[in-house]
Formats: sequence, C-alpha cells, structure tokens
Amino acid sequence: QTGVVRRITCVGAGYVGGPTCAMIANKCPHITVTVVDMNTLKIEEWNSEKLPIFEPGLEEIVKRCRGKNLFFSSDIPKSIREADLIFISVNTPTKMYGKGKGMAPDLKYVESVARNIAEHAGGPKIVVEKSTVPVKAAESILSILRDAQRTNHNLAFQVLSNPEFLAEGTAMGDLANPDRVLIGGENSEEGKKAVAALVEVYSSWVARERIITTNTWSSELSKLVANAFLAQRISSINSISAICEATGADVSEVAHAVGFDSRIGNKFLNASVGFGGSCFQKDVLSLVYLCESLHLNKVAEYWHGVIEINNWQRRRFADQIIAELFNTVAGKKIAILGFAFKKNTGDTRESSAIHVCGHLMEEEARLAIYDPKVEEKQMRIELASETSKDRVEKLVSVFSDPYEAAKDAHAIVVLTEWDEFKTYDYSRIYGSMVHPAALFDGRLLFKRKEMESLGFRFFGIGSAPNHVTKVGFAASS
Repeated sequence: QTGVVRRITCVGAGYVGGPTCAMIANKCPHITVTVVDMNTLKIEEWNSEKLPIFEPGLEEIVKRCRGKNLFFSSDIPKSIREADLIFISVNTPTKMYGKGKGMAPDLKYVESVARNIAEHAGGPKIVVEKSTVPVKAAESILSILRDAQRTNHNLAFQVLSNPEFLAEGTAMGDLANPDRVLIGGENSEEGKKAVAALVEVYSSWVARERIITTNTWSSELSKLVANAFLAQRISSINSISAICEATGADVSEVAHAVGFDSRIGNKFLNASVGFGGSCFQKDVLSLVYLCESLHLNKVAEYWHGVIEINNWQRRRFADQIIAELFNTVAGKKIAILGFAFKKNTGDTRESSAIHVCGHLMEEEARLAIYDPKVEEKQMRIELASETSKDRVEKLVSVFSDPYEAAKDAHAIVVLTEWDEFKTYDYSRIYGSMVHPAALFDGRLLFKRKEMESLGFRFFGIGSAPNHVTKVGFAASS
C-alpha cells in the first residue's frame, strides 16, 4: 500500500502547515507539496507578496519554492485525490461550549477534514495528524476512514501521529534542525510501512537517530507532555518571582544560579508577566481534561495549578501597575510596548498583553499601544473579546511610533521582549512623559539602575524596588 511519497497535501495553512510544508518542499525537491485551506483569502495571501504569517526566514523559502514544488490552493478535493500522504494541520481550539467547555480540545475541524479525506481519497492514503490533538484522536480519525474503506475497496488508510514541536519566532530553524521528529503509528505491517514512508521524507535532512518512532498514543501524549513541562517551568519561575519581590532576592540571579545545575538547565527560566501563545494553555488544559476523564483528579489538579499561576501572575502585574500609580489609573495614559505573545512573531493568541490590558481597562486607563508586527485590527479584536467593543473604542489608541505612544503617558508597560525596545532613547521618552514617570518591565529587558538614573520609577518582575521594606518572616499573612 505505501511506497515512496511523491506528493504531499497539507490541509490547514496556518502557523504549522505553512512553515512545515515550506521546509519539506525546500529540503525535498523530488516531492510536490500542496497546502490547502477552506479560507480562500488565506490561500490568496500565501500566493501574494505579503504572507499571512510573519516568521523569520519563511518568506525567502516560500518565494524560492512557490510555483516549483510548493503550491497553495483552495481545491481541497483535487489535492486530497492526488496526494500519497496527507497532513491534517487544522486548528484544535479549546471547546467553548458543552461538555469539557474551557478545557477539552474541539475536534470539529479535524473531524471535518477526516470526512473530506474519506470522501475524496479515491485510493490508498497515509493520513498524518500534525495538529495537537488529545490522546486517542487518531482512533476517531481512523474510525471515519475505515468506515469509508468498508464500502469502497479501493481505499486503504493508515493514520500516523507526527506532532510539531515548533516555537514561533524560531520555527524555520526548529524545522531545519529539529531536536527530534516524533512519528507514531500502528503496530501492524501496514502501520510500520506507513511510518517508514514518513521517516523517509524527514531523512532527506534530519539525522536518522533524531527520528523517534513510537506507538500512536505515546506520540500524541508526548506532545501534550512536552508543552505542559515547558509551561510548568515558566509558572514555577513566575511563582518564585513573587517571593523575590517580597524578600529582596532578584529572580534573574536566582534563575541564573539554578540554571547552572546541569540536571535543571537554564532554558525557560525567564520570569515574565506569564506565558501565552497558541499551545501552552490549550495543551495543559487538554491534559487536565484527559486526567479528569480518566478519574485521575490529583494529577488534573496538579497540572491545573500551572494555569492558575499563569493567570495569577498577569493579575498580580496589573495590580502592581495600579497600586504604584497611586491606586488610580482612571483617565491616565499608559503606553503599552508589545502586544504579541513573544518577540519575532505577530501572533497574539493567549498573549499576556490581552489580559493585562483588560485589567487596566476595567480601571478606565487610557491605553496607547505599540507593537512592531501586530496589526491594529488584530489588537482591537483581541481586546474586545476581553472587555467590550465600546470600551476598546473609548480607551485604546494604537500607534505606529513608540515615542508617540509614550508622549504624555504616566507609565510605560513592557509586555513583549522585542529586541528593538532596548534600543530606544529612554531619556527622550522620559522627558516627554507626565512625571513622576514609571516603567513596568514585564519581560526583564532593562537594568533597574540605568532606568532609575534616567529618573524613572522602575518596577521589574521578581525584584524589589530599593525603597520597599522587605517582609519580616515573623509576620503571618
């Protein structure tokens, strides 16, 4: 049934499908790769000069391969029919209705793709889930496909799990030189053949020892667990940042000292205003839901704590801004630097900026927002979902110049770690603000001494201002 893969179709032209397929086309000139999506506007953007997503290094590769062996199309039936191997790379958002609301992943898009494949396949296909899915999702996809197989003997399907481990902002590097590629499949002859066919694709550029093959369920679970562990590290260091602020320790020094332990390592120990992005919160909640479904309530509580600390850290940061601005921000202009969930991406999904801005708007603060990559329309959509459209209209202005955003502001709040933020002329910015002017550093980009010497009242996560009296341990709270 499965031999050499010559044609790949990817259903879903988002942050995973687009970059992954561009890299495969780039590294495998002998394979024709087609990315399809129901959203014709998105496909038009992929075929245009301005791609729908910003990712360093992506544009060059797309422009080099597009029209040769990389195609973007909205003809889903044709692309399914012609493919040897089909990636399912659609969104699996958290369910916002019914059972599992707010936690379980919503598989309606995955199911609809499976039904599309069943309808249009016409012959044997390897189907690969790329989307982050709950454990046992491959089973659901397979039951839809096997049902079609019963009525049409030309069909034969194998379903593999091949989760992506991309970090936005460095996706192209992660794809070109991955830590590991994980492929899970059925433990049958056909299953092994299908796994071997996908291994063959990746072997064009990934060393064989970095390609891990497992059973389908281990592969699905490994993806959730990897993101849960990373999210847990961020929540862990953020919980310590609160202790640092109360005691006079400095979280950067603590993280540096702890990170030197080779068993712990120094990655993901940067305290901040919290994690965001399309996957950490979603995947941890998906893991929590899985544990609850399996009646593993202690395990569910444990992982839910990771999310709770994240939400608490955002709230705590917003509360500190309000407290330090003399307990009222109503009518005050506050400059927000950064809206993306992290640097080098225009993605705003679950960005901490949304939540911090939401808390400040509840207190009637006037926000002046600047981000080098996020479009104003996107900011307004995100903020309206956090409060109301009217409130956003009334309180939010978006600037294309950081100096304009900061002019006449009472405070600057840094919410994304864009490199360019370090290069601004802060004495000029300070001069244009309402005094006493404050700087709230939610990403630890700045040195306290430097900012205080310019005149700023400085507040950084995980370090206490010099005028704060440290907590006495005798006091009980």
